[in-house]
Amino acid sequence: MLDVLKDQFPVRLDLPSGISCAIRPISDEDEAAFRAFHEVIPEEEQLFIRSQIKDGSLFNEWVTDRQNVQHFALLAFVDGKLVAMGSLHQRPGGWKRHIGRVYFLTHPDYRGLGILDHLLEILVKISTQIGLTKLESELNGERKVAIESMGAIGFRELVRLPNYIRDMKAESHDYVLMGMNLFADFENLGAGD
Repeated sequence: MLDVLKDQFPVRLDLPSGISCAIRPISDEDEAAFRAFHEVIPEEEQLFIRSQIKDGSLFNEWVTDRQNVQHFALLAFVDGKLVAMGSLHQRPGGWKRHIGRVYFLTHPDYRGLGILDHLLEILVKISTQIGLTKLESELNGERKVAIESMGAIGFRELVRLPNYIRDMKAESHDYVLMGMNLFADFENLGAGD
């Protein structure tokens, strides 16, 4: 279903900082940029990133979902350089099929410029177009800027569990589940499985 939304891209943005940004869905040609992007993420943040990013399997999983049934990844580029990514994940059936999950990450040199806000707004719009009624995102408590950006567009903390998760060095951190209620497009609401 997400495949039909691809004609809405690329989205071109002129940010208040004067930077121009293009946002579009991930493609086969993005693997080198995807890997280079994750190489510049600070060590302390790498501790929370799934290992499938470094071995390439996450990229392959996203790209091979050609109809975007379960994954829809967006990439943001400035002057041809990947500077942010966001993804929407949905379940094709079951009791949580109306809930989408979003993940995102911004290049350290491009944080605070509003790129994340635009990525999230696009993912929220797409979520309503495909009939989702809720969005969730899981974060560690240290991602204060991301939590603030999410709050600005309507997400709220659903759960905060102190010292509940462990990074790859087995150090404890707060777990934060943020959520947002959506007003889905009526014609896209499913009647069941």
